[in-house]
Amino acid sequence: MRALLGITKALADENRLRAIGLLRERELCLCQLIELLGLAPSTVSKHMSILHQARLVESRKEGRWAYFRLADAGAPPAAVQALALVQASLQHDPQAQADQQQLEAVLQLAPTELCQQQATNKCPS
Repeated sequence: MRALLGITKALADENRLRAIGLLRERELCLCQLIELLGLAPSTVSKHMSILHQARLVESRKEGRWAYFRLADAGAPPAAVQALALVQASLQHDPQAQADQQQLEAVLQLAPTELCQQQATNKCPS
């Protein structure tokens, strides 16, 4: 029951749902997520931490960069099912579609370029 409660709490935020939608099919750097969500670095870090604690996303560090991806089939069954539900629900969502269009532009920039653009908000690792 505790795992399910953590998952439902993690999914109870629009920005975390948007992050899940953005991670569909790809891994993203934290700087890319900051750019796409348009939130402060500390806020995006907190959102990703909540998703990670619920085992909905996995993370890895490479130097100063933090990367996130959706949890794979090895995640708890409740997490896998929740991700499938969210992905299906976001397919026709206008915000999710707009996010996908913006993602194409963001993917054209290297994470280092994004961090330079976000100079006023230091890019955390």
